[in-house]
Amino acid sequence: MYIYNSASRKKEEFIPHTAGRVNMYTCGPTVYHYAHIGNLRTYIMEDVLEKYLRFTGLDVRRVMNITDVGHLTSDGDTGDDKMLKGAKREHKTVMEIAKYYTDAFFDDCKKLNIKMPDVVEPATHCIDEFIKVISALLEKGYAYEAGGNIYFDTSKLDKYYIFNDFREEDLDVGVREGVEADDNKKNKADFVLWFTKSKFEDQELKWDSPWGLGYPGWHIECSCISMKHLGEYLDLHCGGIDNQFPHHTNEIAQSEAFLGHPWCKYWFHVHHLNTNDGKMSKSKGEFLTVSLLEQKGYDPLAYRFFCLQSHYRKTLEFSWENLDNAAAAYAKLVARIAPLYGNTDEEDVDDAKFNELVNKFREALDGDLNTAQAITVLYDVLKADTNNATKREAVEHFDYVLSIGLAEAAKKLLSEKAKENSGEDIPEEVNELVKQRAEARKAKDFAKADELRTKITELGYIVEETRQGTVIRKA
Repeated sequence: MYIYNSASRKKEEFIPHTAGRVNMYTCGPTVYHYAHIGNLRTYIMEDVLEKYLRFTGLDVRRVMNITDVGHLTSDGDTGDDKMLKGAKREHKTVMEIAKYYTDAFFDDCKKLNIKMPDVVEPATHCIDEFIKVISALLEKGYAYEAGGNIYFDTSKLDKYYIFNDFREEDLDVGVREGVEADDNKKNKADFVLWFTKSKFEDQELKWDSPWGLGYPGWHIECSCISMKHLGEYLDLHCGGIDNQFPHHTNEIAQSEAFLGHPWCKYWFHVHHLNTNDGKMSKSKGEFLTVSLLEQKGYDPLAYRFFCLQSHYRKTLEFSWENLDNAAAAYAKLVARIAPLYGNTDEEDVDDAKFNELVNKFREALDGDLNTAQAITVLYDVLKADTNNATKREAVEHFDYVLSIGLAEAAKKLLSEKAKENSGEDIPEEVNELVKQRAEARKAKDFAKADELRTKITELGYIVEETRQGTVIRKA
């Protein structure tokens, strides 16, 4: 498999540190508000990547943080903590806000078929780890105390800018909106590792530390949570493209200064979801959430399908028209798959044809996770010169990675058509017998299937197999 490594700015063959095992870290949400669908595009593509790595036989351990303290409203380590801002907005405590929006985030993930990471760690659970690493950075000369805060000294690094080559004047006050001068810094690029009570006196969450009562900076959190659960060598770090600088740049700086060796091999960044007004955000325009999509009548999986139709390294433009087109394409795809589940009494899977289709699917995703090409291969399955059993097997294998609920949606569509054909709701007892009969036919136990058909007839219903699937109607 080849993926684009943002650190080297080229496609590289993906080779983990340890054969057969992948240590994967993904930046989690700052839980001060709902995630918008632009945020969720990143999590969808990370989910596809994780599932594809597992599909190829790798043992993946994925860790994600929950930022519930320390994320300020500007890149310059200034402004309110976002969590405090959320608490003030809703007149709740920071921890109440954190729990509510953490739950909301994972509810959205469930609706989008995004797998729960193996480890989810809130930043507030790791204060001891932050203090340990910051103390070591001070001892090694990579950090300093000024104005009551602890800063990382970027001048001690041979190379600070990893993902982009910045000029010093790019960090001047006023170049980026909302950045204010911090006179405590020795260098403009230095960043805060620990805030003390000398800053933001109304901060709700504070902890004792060797430097006074305070709280961690945002960047130190991901480094420590990753090292706590994945050790000193990270294979794959994922996140949105806007996290490249300063967040991921700072993660690399502090992690490698602490460890004394290279830390993460591959960096995977998902590009923005834009509207015609520019980058999607929580602060402008209509706040686009999964719940809003549902309120407008969209299946969240149609949005996932919309995201998969574009490459993760391309900016994707959202409009209701574009989403309508994706929803229509998704519905047509399900309608084409549904007949595969209408009659399952056929020959076994053709292993040679199945492997040929799998190889085409892998070729698409091995080429820098080309999900659009993978969907093309999915359509190729439906046109393939092979039996329905082979097509079903391929669709279900591919959908483990794509996770757009194809089998479930197809079976639901068949069930709805059967009810329409019957003109009435079928009793649960009859539905259960029909299900058992289908299982018996699949197992080629035709004597039992005939026995179950008789029972269905005795209850006043007729079951028929058609090209569109199983139809149940009143006798």
